[in-house]
Amino acid sequence: MYDKISHMEPLLPEQTADLEDMAREIVGRSAALGGQLHPLSQQPVVELLRLINSYYSNLIEGHSTHPVDIERAMRRDYAADPARRDLQQESLAHINCQRTIEEWLQREPDLNVAGAEFLCRVHKLFYDQLPDELRRVKDEETGEMLEVTGGELRQREIRVGRHIGPLASAIPAFLDRFAGFYRSGAHHGVMPIIAAAASHHRLMWIHPFLDGNGRVTRLYTDACFRRLPLAGYGLWNVSRGLARRRDDYMAALTWGDAPRRNDYDGRGNLSSEGLLRFCRFFLEVCLDQIDYMQGLLKLDALLDRIRGYVQLRGAKVAPAPKPDRPPLKPEAAHMLQEALLRGEVGRGDMIRVSGMAERTGRMLLGQLLDEGLLVSSMPKGPVRLALPTFVAGYLFPDLYPAQIVG
Repeated sequence: MYDKISHMEPLLPEQTADLEDMAREIVGRSAALGGQLHPLSQQPVVELLRLINSYYSNLIEGHSTHPVDIERAMRRDYAADPARRDLQQESLAHINCQRTIEEWLQREPDLNVAGAEFLCRVHKLFYDQLPDELRRVKDEETGEMLEVTGGELRQREIRVGRHIGPLASAIPAFLDRFAGFYRSGAHHGVMPIIAAAASHHRLMWIHPFLDGNGRVTRLYTDACFRRLPLAGYGLWNVSRGLARRRDDYMAALTWGDAPRRNDYDGRGNLSSEGLLRFCRFFLEVCLDQIDYMQGLLKLDALLDRIRGYVQLRGAKVAPAPKPDRPPLKPEAAHMLQEALLRGEVGRGDMIRVSGMAERTGRMLLGQLLDEGLLVSSMPKGPVRLALPTFVAGYLFPDLYPAQIVG
């Protein structure tokens, strides 16, 4: 049984040259991604990706709540079926956690996201928002149903597949070592990105909570990238890539769990090569997600997809917020494209851009606001682009699976 902090070593792979090259690519490509859109037009993408991240994080846990249903829950439009409603609430809890963590990071510049206090706060924040049914976990060996208390470290031993977690009594010591080694500012250059990858595995290996460890680990990793900070992060997120390669992710976690094999496999208790393979996989997923979003956010292609969506809405074949909504006039494309390019546009300017007469232009602008394709902070203030899920699936192909009806 693991009961000494030395059992968690190494905390970084011993050979990191290729990982450093990958980390440099992540920094460069992520920064380039952040420069593709007007800053105000980035925000609706970031908000959409919060929702998408919740969907994929749930999927890794074996729970599927389609983004359309998550968005409905955000409007307090819950499913009548209790099981579906519970999963909607789980998704909302994840989104709320992300937002709250971002507020913590802004408000508490010295917050150590690797610290036990932070990890327990995240766990409590998430579990306190869950319905009763999702705060219970079954002990696979005894069949006993156990209540999960938010923010409380586990008090019993666990086995996850072939992995046996450290002794419950030793968890505070393991977390103390984790906090000290992976603390914010402990590593320099591109090493914090490699440390974020390695710590993702080691936190899963510690398995500090009775349940919710994967969820907390992904939220922790998100906080790591935001704490760096990593320019462009928020326009991509690693959870989508991990979920789409779930089997590979689980295999990579197993590699990292492996014990040291021989004298050429590092000097710790666990395999340095296994941790290297996990980190390589993790950074590959990051690069893949950056490249994917870079393709989606290419300006010319995105402008074309906006035009195409409006054309299909005019032909009544593209998705609308509700089936009874009227078709969009072609001039709607000019308004949406202008909002994308400029970030925020005065209402009078928007009508002039459309080329329509004042009255008809105002009516079309009102329709776009009513449907949520444009938003405004004030009743008569300037407008910005929005990305509700009914249009996001068209503007961003393959961002999430199509909803299956029936």
